[in-house]
Amino acid sequence: MATKGSAYIEKWDVEDKAFWEKEGKQVASRNLWISIPSLLIGFAVWLMWGMITTQMKNLGFDFSTEQLFSLVAIAGLSGATLRIPASFMIRIAGGRNTVFLTTALLMVPALGTGMALMEPGTPYWVFQLMALLSGIGGGNFACSMSNISTFFPKSQQGYGLGMNAGLGNFGVTTMQILIPLVMTVGLFGPLAGDPMILQSASGTLVGRIEAGSETWIQNAGFIWLLMLIPLAFAGWFGMNNLNVVTPEPGHPLAAFGKIIGLYAIALFTAAVGIYMMGMIGMWLALPFTIILTLILLRMIPGSIQPNIKNQFKIFRNKHTWSMTVLYILTFGSFIGFSAALPLSITVIFGKMMQVGVDGEMIRVVNPDAPSALTWAWIGPFVGALIRPVGGWISDKVGGSIVTQIISAVMVVASVATGYVMMQAYNSANPNDYFMVFMLLFIVLFAASGIGNGSTFRSIGVIFDQQMKGPVLGWTSAVAAYGAFIAPKVMGAQIKAGTPELAMYGFAVFYALCLVINWWFYLRKSSEIYNP
Repeated sequence: MATKGSAYIEKWDVEDKAFWEKEGKQVASRNLWISIPSLLIGFAVWLMWGMITTQMKNLGFDFSTEQLFSLVAIAGLSGATLRIPASFMIRIAGGRNTVFLTTALLMVPALGTGMALMEPGTPYWVFQLMALLSGIGGGNFACSMSNISTFFPKSQQGYGLGMNAGLGNFGVTTMQILIPLVMTVGLFGPLAGDPMILQSASGTLVGRIEAGSETWIQNAGFIWLLMLIPLAFAGWFGMNNLNVVTPEPGHPLAAFGKIIGLYAIALFTAAVGIYMMGMIGMWLALPFTIILTLILLRMIPGSIQPNIKNQFKIFRNKHTWSMTVLYILTFGSFIGFSAALPLSITVIFGKMMQVGVDGEMIRVVNPDAPSALTWAWIGPFVGALIRPVGGWISDKVGGSIVTQIISAVMVVASVATGYVMMQAYNSANPNDYFMVFMLLFIVLFAASGIGNGSTFRSIGVIFDQQMKGPVLGWTSAVAAYGAFIAPKVMGAQIKAGTPELAMYGFAVFYALCLVINWWFYLRKSSEIYNP
């Protein structure tokens, strides 16, 4: 039996209204409000490459557009793969132990990225490694959501999970606002090294910075250390392990060993998946990575194996698979567009069509191009802000009705966005299409944010206390591959000169989700109606 103390809670029955009002609500709220900022910084570190790569192009880092898109994609694939073992961590190592260590581990990619960015001659493989390790921040979502789901009753699953994920997702917006700001000032003095010289003008939230200006791009990594250190302490001293969820977490050092071991497996399989991509292509490498990760998890020896085996029961439930698809629709879209939008703005609107010397149309630099550093944060901000609203509405009217409505909206918005992207890419004045482009993406972000809240609600109602945590983690893991797929697909189609095809493909998938959601949850003869 694990040693009991203030960090361990023996009795926990939040479906008992008297217990919830007397004890449960206060404990749940404390854990939630420590979890939210920890998750927020996790998202920031995971997706910071979307902003860093846009500025690397202006500072002399000698990497191609495809290589820069690949850094964003590597972080996306790693974060998604790490979510698979993170789905099972709470029931193996305890909530408090897991949130503390996974938050502390983010210091490694934050520090390493800052150091790598101090020198334009840093080899590409170093950035690949840092992008891989940044996936720790993405993986943390699965264990964070699995943990918070156990603190709230079914009647408040939409609220608890919507707040944790919605406000946690503000890490995307926080990162997209904070990184451009801290790049403009020597915040850490000589400790962060010398500034670099901006080779071309760049827009930021505080105005346009001209070429020749000093830029501290390394602050994009170092800034997160200021928040991660106090957050790690808050997690250790303020959160709880629930013994009804984790009967035997073991000594904290033993729990830490389990967490590091699980993440090490996923980092290995993510690296293998990235390598295999060059051999068998993205669409075969992704399922290969997922299957390899699950196989290695099942092969873990010792006391962890029975727990993992027990949690693998979720794969025999058909609703695990239907909700996985619907979560790809919502969170997969949100995180994928968050990762791909900054560089897409830079590439699509950074050049314009012009008649060349031989009479053929060529793309040349657009001197008045909108800056991704100025605009990219707005969509994720709207999506994160509206997510708790989606959970609240779903608590009132049912999750699947909300999911159906936003699916239809996303089909139409995706087709329209693809058309606008095509027009902008082939235009002599792409700026004419930029505001429509941004408005359509804001619609997509808002719809996906509302849908995140509705799918959280459905999962919290469909599955019991023992299953809903692992299901939340698993569905979020698969959906998080959107942070890899979207940059790769959009990057490839932009390179081919057909950016609209990426969005048309997403629209086809959203239409499929309309059918799946209706079949499982909105037919009159559905086994579970409108959860």
